[in-house]
Amino acid sequence: MDEKHILGDLAWTQQRTVSRSKFWVIITSFLSCFYIILHSWLGILPSTTESGSLKYNEELISWQSCGSFKGNPLECSSINVPMDQFDLGFPGDRTFTIPLVRMRGNNATQNLLLNPGGPGASGFEFLYRLGEQLKAVVGEGFHLLSFDPRGVNSSTPIASCYPDDRTRQKLSRVRSLHVIGDSPEVYAWAQNFAKACPDTMGEYAKYLNTPQTAADMNSILDALGQQDMIYWGFSYGSLLGQTYAGLFPERSKRVIIDGVVNQFEWYEGLFEAQSVIDTDTVLDGFFDECINGGAENCSLALLAASKEELRDTVLSYMDTLRDQPISVYINNSVYGLLDYEKVWYNGFLEALYKPSMWTALADNMYRLIQGNATNAFLAYGIEEIRDWHHEANEFITLNDGISGPMHWPRDRQTFLDKIAPLFNHSLFSPVQSKIYYVRQHWAVPKTHSYVPRKSVKTTHPLLILSTTYDPVCPLIAAWSANEAFEGSQIVEVKGYGHCSVAVPSVCIAKHVRAFLYEGKLPDTYTHCEVDSPYFHRSDKSEQLSAHKHFEDVEEARIHQAQVLLARDWDFVSAN
Repeated sequence: MDEKHILGDLAWTQQRTVSRSKFWVIITSFLSCFYIILHSWLGILPSTTESGSLKYNEELISWQSCGSFKGNPLECSSINVPMDQFDLGFPGDRTFTIPLVRMRGNNATQNLLLNPGGPGASGFEFLYRLGEQLKAVVGEGFHLLSFDPRGVNSSTPIASCYPDDRTRQKLSRVRSLHVIGDSPEVYAWAQNFAKACPDTMGEYAKYLNTPQTAADMNSILDALGQQDMIYWGFSYGSLLGQTYAGLFPERSKRVIIDGVVNQFEWYEGLFEAQSVIDTDTVLDGFFDECINGGAENCSLALLAASKEELRDTVLSYMDTLRDQPISVYINNSVYGLLDYEKVWYNGFLEALYKPSMWTALADNMYRLIQGNATNAFLAYGIEEIRDWHHEANEFITLNDGISGPMHWPRDRQTFLDKIAPLFNHSLFSPVQSKIYYVRQHWAVPKTHSYVPRKSVKTTHPLLILSTTYDPVCPLIAAWSANEAFEGSQIVEVKGYGHCSVAVPSVCIAKHVRAFLYEGKLPDTYTHCEVDSPYFHRSDKSEQLSAHKHFEDVEEARIHQAQVLLARDWDFVSAN
């Protein structure tokens, strides 16, 4: 074939290809326009207002673009809620402003509300930092929406016991971890703190509580044009979820509570002693898994042949550290004392929440016991400025429960005698000491009447998630929620850590998806396995790698996201 014919055939082929391309461009454009028109009509795609904000059909609020996280765009809005949600005659000019943040799902028509815990944790920080991983677990069928509850973070007015951060840093510190020796100081400090909080907040102080926040979530739903509550709450967020379901069972269609707080103890008990009943068991699990992992994965295994021997070795060293803190000098701007409290509470207690920290804790402790305190000091000994610039945790805890002189003896010694048995429940119990002294002196009147009940029938039963051994929200609390809500079901992750997301488990993700999308609950009490070793070695570049191989692509993606969640989640105690 000559060159002329070749060029002619080539030209004809190119023309045909162009024609086909134009055809598919036209078809694709038509389908895209149809998609946009249809989704806009359904309210899935936004219209743009004159101010540049986004407005969706059925919603009563507008949104502004507020950044993105790893390619996932975020949008922000806010609503005003009444100071008192339960008194419709209350003056309407007194409100809380509740900021909202949302990561949209590609195939979503409904919003999944998320609360990370606390009380006092920021929903904004939560979604900005972990939204991508949560989206991978939940899927594209829901918009992920979180918020800063009243009094928290960027809400206004913010819950505060001090006029500014400088005063907070100056006046908020008090020693309380030596239960007997620190008692006189914390007893005196708590009296001033209990006066400063309502003095700073004024009338708003009375309305910082969980039932009010639960009612605020209805205001959020109403602003979204969404009737049904779809919710996943972690730690204290489980208490918020239970409170919501107890107050508004008719709107509770898909409620997941994860790392469960016992609402009966929270609202009606003098002590929350149950919260620490498994804390020492998790500590024992740390020693057990260390021995099982071997010295190649857990440095501390070099010091003992059994978990019992290792426990004795570490606790004996901690007694030595209690008697004599260590002076650590790195340079003229980085030095200080490494003492028992810093290692025990900043190191061990924090790691009990997050097993992903266990390998590093073992390495630091091994070096410390061998005489090198540098790593432990850098990890646990440098006093950090408190991240939270509010006292929402204290306000909500104290306003929810049984506080004040009507319930507690006024003199210090009688009070100390009353709370002393609490500190026998766990090696970590002294961390609760300070809040009880404030309970003794708290004088803010209670403005909610919520009383937990059993056998509450919700629109759809609750899904309850827990690990076998949670250091602060024990499995027994999940059973209390199971009794409280008719038809609810527990799925237990057979492992250690705070909330189901403390460890990777694709099994848990499958149950979450089946519940959210189809309303499916297991027929009976169900167990899920952990998909990760507790101790493992990896260099910095490999920390994002999967811990288990999955043939299914979607399961592998979920597992990868769960590994990141377990590593990066900043768990916030309800205590």
